[in-house]
Amino acid sequence: MTTGIRIEGVPLTDGGELRLSVAEPDGPLRGGVVVLHEARGVTEIVRRIVDRLAADGWLAVAPHLYRGDDDPDAGDDDTVAERVGSLTFQQVLDDCDTTFGWLADTGVEADRMGVLGFDLGGTVALQVAARRTFGAAVTVAGEGIESSPSPSVPALVEAAPDLTCPWLGIYSEADSDAVGRLRAAAESSGVATDVVVYPSTGHRFDDDPESAAEAWERVLNWFDSHLR
Repeated sequence: MTTGIRIEGVPLTDGGELRLSVAEPDGPLRGGVVVLHEARGVTEIVRRIVDRLAADGWLAVAPHLYRGDDDPDAGDDDTVAERVGSLTFQQVLDDCDTTFGWLADTGVEADRMGVLGFDLGGTVALQVAARRTFGAAVTVAGEGIESSPSPSVPALVEAAPDLTCPWLGIYSEADSDAVGRLRAAAESSGVATDVVVYPSTGHRFDDDPESAAEAWERVLNWFDSHLR
């Protein structure tokens, strides 16, 4: 059971506000998980993931990385690309720091904080896990494995050796060659890592029911094993 999803606003030093979609368990709190959204924003699927994490005992929070109107159902692909282009890595990193700070203010210790990201968010999840210290991270279909998605950040294979916490990567077999190199780079970090490749992308956890169910269990097991 959960208490439902609510929106909270966190004031920023620039006078703006970071919106958070939050779901908390209706019972004992196991820790906190930051959910980083895909390119379209905090979609219904992202909200569903937040709710499912809360149902498993985690305080789940998805920061809205886009400022202003971030309705994921509004706009075509060009609009989505424009929103993605409006982001800078420093802003995203700052927003993640703000969200981790929000979790800390609720009493969640750093070693019980995790991050889970999809597509765009999956890329960010690994990059943040290479720069910050917390409990565990999961990347689902993160882009930019071998070529940087932005001039301000390295490709994932370049960032992976600097991972500071246990990291799980979930990818499609279509990316298997690049993913193999990402696996090797992550293993060189010296922390616990695992990379799983599925026939379907599974990044929405509903593309293929069997793969989706197994991928979701892997995510929950990863957090259960490393957020203590």
